Amino acid sequence: MCQHKPYCPSAASPDREAAQVVAHHPEQGWSLLCNGVLLFEDTGELLPDGQIIAPHRPLGVELIVTAA
Repeated sequence: MCQHKPYCPSAASPDREAAQVVAHHPEQGWSLLCNGVLLFEDTGELLPDGQIIAPHRPLGVELIVTAA
């Protein structure tokens, strides 16, 4: 499916979000990746087999507090 060199990670790979974007629709909040994954702006995903990956936002830097 992927024609990029090096090949994009498959939809089953843990790094699937690193695949190239082939369609981007920011007005609708989603992008289609080369591996068939629909990536939503809230970080949720829909895999080609219909599996749903819940949003997984990382903690922001502003939430990390260090003692002086």
